Amino acid sequence: MGGIVVLGAGGRAGRAVTAEARGRGHEVTAVVRDPARYPDLATTGVTVVRGDVTDAESVARAAGGRGAAVHAVSPFSGPEQGFESLDPEFFVKAADALLDGLAVAGVNRLVAVGLGANLLGADGRPVMDDPAVFPVEIRPFAPAHTAGLARLRERGEGVVDWVMLTPAGFLDHGGESTGRYRVGGERVPGGQPRLSYADLAVAVVDEIERPVRHRERVSVFSFR
Repeated sequence: MGGIVVLGAGGRAGRAVTAEARGRGHEVTAVVRDPARYPDLATTGVTVVRGDVTDAESVARAAGGRGAAVHAVSPFSGPEQGFESLDPEFFVKAADALLDGLAVAGVNRLVAVGLGANLLGADGRPVMDDPAVFPVEIRPFAPAHTAGLARLRERGEGVVDWVMLTPAGFLDHGGESTGRYRVGGERVPGGQPRLSYADLAVAVVDEIERPVRHRERVSVFSFR
């Protein structure tokens, strides 16, 4: 299929997707802001390149020759950055650059990693509007992410067939892969849903190898 380009390969989700893709035999282009910071990514079958997810030309260069793309980019280069530095248009710019750049590169499948804060909670409100669940101090991140999803939807029936997989419930940083997950809709499922990054990566690569969801956002979760 030409391999996979993973934008944001240095983060938790990007690393997990890169590992899952390599485990299945896919060649991977790992796109990061500064390759010198991620020497460990450069393993067999992984090519590490510099790229900017908000620049269509940069996306096109990185994605050339690949068959599918993954968007797992955070606007922050590290935890030391405060939310006052957040560009509220970051994910909108990324959506435009990805749709335009991937089209130029001839890559017609995009799997984006979403944010559970803009799913609906049990009371019908977005999770990000409930301070008991989503901390107020990090709330600016949620509307920015939501705006990026809205832009993907606004762009309609373009060349690039996209899907956004949104982890629902607790996202387990250290959880191992079970190879199992469930797919839902716009609401956080009842009970105690959780998902490991490893199983999120399984869902992402599944949607690349066997695309069954098109131009929509879905939730991904499991129960343990």
